Amino acid sequence: MSSFRTLDQADVAGKRVLLRVDLNLPMENGRISDATRIERIVPTIRELVGRGARIVLLAHFGRPKNGPDEANSLKPIAAALGEHVGQPVAFAADCVGPQAEAAVSALKEGQILLLENTRFHKGEETNDPVFVAELAKLGDVYVNDAFSAAHRAHASTEGLAHKLPAFAGRGMQAELDALTAALETPKRPVAAVVGGAKVSTKLELLGNLSRKVDYIIIGGGMANTFLAAQGKKVGKSLCEKDLVDTALSVIAQAKAGGCEIVLPVDAVVAQEFKAHAAHRVVDVDHVLDDEMILDLGPKSASRVDAILRTCKTLVWNGPFGAFELQPFDAGTNEVARVAADLTQAGSLVTVAGGGDTVSALNQSGAGDRFTYISTAGGAFLEWLEGKVLPGVEALRKS
Repeated sequence: MSSFRTLDQADVAGKRVLLRVDLNLPMENGRISDATRIERIVPTIRELVGRGARIVLLAHFGRPKNGPDEANSLKPIAAALGEHVGQPVAFAADCVGPQAEAAVSALKEGQILLLENTRFHKGEETNDPVFVAELAKLGDVYVNDAFSAAHRAHASTEGLAHKLPAFAGRGMQAELDALTAALETPKRPVAAVVGGAKVSTKLELLGNLSRKVDYIIIGGGMANTFLAAQGKKVGKSLCEKDLVDTALSVIAQAKAGGCEIVLPVDAVVAQEFKAHAAHRVVDVDHVLDDEMILDLGPKSASRVDAILRTCKTLVWNGPFGAFELQPFDAGTNEVARVAADLTQAGSLVTVAGGGDTVSALNQSGAGDRFTYISTAGGAFLEWLEGKVLPGVEALRKS
């Protein structure tokens, strides 16, 4: 049973539903290059349409600095949204005030309206009570389906939840259920893959995970700092040498909590950071001064695979190597496919998130076979770090 209020408890028939969604989409030459975030909100929108709600969509786009500007307008997204939902989506050129009020008043049951970028008003990011009240006038019920913005206490992500009856949309619900199952009430043993470039950006994450999981499998540039802390030479590899003592304390903290830190035992190294560079596989004790570690080696990948076969739950944040360059994507691809196979076999629950992680898993062809892939970047990371997310807390049952 969810600890959050969901659409199952919401009376929406005939009501004006303010639905906070994530439409901060990647654009190239005025066209949406990845519609994943639209696809994630379609089930909630269709359910509300079917239940006779009047749907008013709230969203931000980009980082406008000085009020309205065409480059950050949501207007081009309305048509694409309509194609995915299967019906027209009207657009209002403001999110508060006379234009928004008139557009909302014109809505009939089952119709959809997209309001202009909430960040065109300074009161959005400051969670200004006056701006919250202006937004609240447009609705009877508030539904948040934007987990990716839930780590921000903004007017449309947190403030509204205290002014109107508030519920989680189906996308938000799926995210919360997946993350709760992965870290709060997981089937054990639990493994976490933590990759990426720098230890400095993942210290809080490592600290929280070391208290909650059985294995932390470290990859990417982060692993080099840990290898250096153990006295290994890492050549020209990305490495935060000023954090070697921190890496040692992370290992000690994990060990004290019964968590094993898993590091590479071999690596794919090259002298150049480019696709198809001349490369070789070496044990981590034999990296030369003019070489850089660019991927997990085959022995390391096999070791990770063996650990995953003993586990029941996997949380994944960050790739193992320079996955965007062949052949340095092999380690990530290998582990991702094994994790996906175990998921499909029903023996492993797999939850992953973070921008590079999603790209890497999709590139490997394994992403659609994971239990859940989060499209949230900062919010996913903050959840893993054990932080309170204001937009989520506002939906919690009292």
